[in-house]
Amino acid sequence: MHKKIGVLLGLVVVWGILWYTGTIDKLNNFDTFRDIIRASGVYGYLIFIGLYTISAVFSLPAMVMTITAGVVFGPFLGGILSLVGATAGAVAAFFSSRYFFRTFLTRKFGASPIFVKIEKGVEANGIDFLILTRLLPIFPYNLQNYAYGLTSMNWLSYGLVSFITMAPGTFIYAYFAGEIAVNGVSQKMFFQLFIAGIILFFLSRLPKWIAKNKGIDI
Repeated sequence: MHKKIGVLLGLVVVWGILWYTGTIDKLNNFDTFRDIIRASGVYGYLIFIGLYTISAVFSLPAMVMTITAGVVFGPFLGGILSLVGATAGAVAAFFSSRYFFRTFLTRKFGASPIFVKIEKGVEANGIDFLILTRLLPIFPYNLQNYAYGLTSMNWLSYGLVSFITMAPGTFIYAYFAGEIAVNGVSQKMFFQLFIAGIILFFLSRLPKWIAKNKGIDI
């Protein structure tokens, strides 16, 4: 209980400091946010990863952060920073579920179909079930971070699988955001978008093929 109160108080304090210093207003303005990050050098990378991590913990739309990274840092670096931030956020939410809010989440959502399905899937198939649910949008992505924290899944396995499975989509979003920001809309971009769509389509089919061959019910 003391840990939970400490975490909540810490979040309130951080939010209060950001509000009092006017940082919240600055971050709401994209141009200002971009200038702050770029002017911060290497620290800008850490700031962005921290913001991405916080957004993942609070289940905010990750795509917005990824697109922002592509525009601010460029396609490649933006993709890397987004992937690191998304993975850190997934693991942070996982830890929050397992060590800080386990009792509350179990009491509130433990009997829900999604949590039950994931728990049984991990018990029966282990990491294979995790890979499939990370690649297939069967369950809300951010909700999985908390649901898997209640299972017997190892946090390192969860973080590694999340990193690998999030990589394709993260780099694609960051790349196109950065490409449009630098070069605008072009024929080349539409061709690349077509290729990216094909890649994502086959990636979406792969889990179903794996599940069918291994007899996993998802």
